[in-house]
Amino acid sequence: MSASLPTTLRLLTSITDVPASAWDALVDPGSVPFLEWGFLAALEESGSVVPERGWHPRHLTLWRGSRLVAAAPAYLKDDSHGEFVFDAAWATTAERAGIRYYPKLVLGVPFTPATGRRVLVAPGEDAPFREAELYNAALEYARAEGLSSVHVLFPTPEELPVLEAQGYALRLGVQYLWRNAGYQTFEDFLGRFRSKRRHQIQRERRKVEDQGITLRTLRGDALEEVDAACAHQLYVSTVDRYPWGVRSLTEDFFARLLAGFKHRCEFVEARREGRRVAGAFNFTGPSTLYGRYWGAFEEHPFLHFNVCLYHPVEDCIARGRERFEPGAGGEHKLTRGFEPHLTYSAHLFLHPGLDRAVRGFLAHERAAVESGLPLWWAETGFKERV
Repeated sequence: MSASLPTTLRLLTSITDVPASAWDALVDPGSVPFLEWGFLAALEESGSVVPERGWHPRHLTLWRGSRLVAAAPAYLKDDSHGEFVFDAAWATTAERAGIRYYPKLVLGVPFTPATGRRVLVAPGEDAPFREAELYNAALEYARAEGLSSVHVLFPTPEELPVLEAQGYALRLGVQYLWRNAGYQTFEDFLGRFRSKRRHQIQRERRKVEDQGITLRTLRGDALEEVDAACAHQLYVSTVDRYPWGVRSLTEDFFARLLAGFKHRCEFVEARREGRRVAGAFNFTGPSTLYGRYWGAFEEHPFLHFNVCLYHPVEDCIARGRERFEPGAGGEHKLTRGFEPHLTYSAHLFLHPGLDRAVRGFLAHERAAVESGLPLWWAETGFKERV
């Protein structure tokens, strides 16, 4: 359709203000599951993403009459919790200079550091034009409301040219992910490692077996064996372990996923003597597994690595999946065959001085990230790069 045909911008204060069918019609079949209406609705309706917790939904939508042609999940933020693109130093610098940093506008998915399209566009539309239209709308909204800035978190590389053309400054990040190099078995995967690292992984896998712990993945109807209370307790067991941990997700969030989003969910469970001792609540796309909420009721050596890394990798190989993204952070993943991978964010500040300062910081940070990539890759222990 021609970009000249008129559209109307609407800011929605709840994802439920748009029909699920209209929203999901914009989501590419190969996209990340977290952009689907069901996931976003579970966050809001469960009380996990609400103003009382610092998240004010401000979803940007473009309509042509009654037809939704583009949309971006967006939130007014009172803090930076749950974003995984850490800007606390920027906020501190701004406050010391007498510049108000919050509230700000964020385009992304709460508590979800997964790369995916930040602007969803209907088939047949001029995608770059609609993207630019929504990014510009975000900036105009920020100006009208007196916000400090607009942040686009974990966009795809394909979206970066439009963001740069709109004046956004790009930031590089690094995550560690597993890629399927045509493995037929887990032993094929182990064969890529140098001897020392290969034997280390074999010892860690045997340690769990020697303790009488069995692992399996529950999906489809088998998820009926997992209740929301258990999933939430596992999640809380990890969050409460850290002084800075915050119980962001409610038990009702897991209940809503298991009731209406089960087709995208998987659960890795660890049992010992019939007891469930640990588990990981994960999500799936057409060719990618996403590791998410891990927890344990009992402490056992190397249990975390087996539940969150080795067993999912083995399962991905068996199912022919192309990628496994276990989540943000964790340099221990490097030594277990997860490769460094660039992620992106984009930032635009309305205060000229703060904007210049952030751009200067990002230039230095970018150089450090780019120079560090070969060093991080060498830590994988692979004999050669594929």
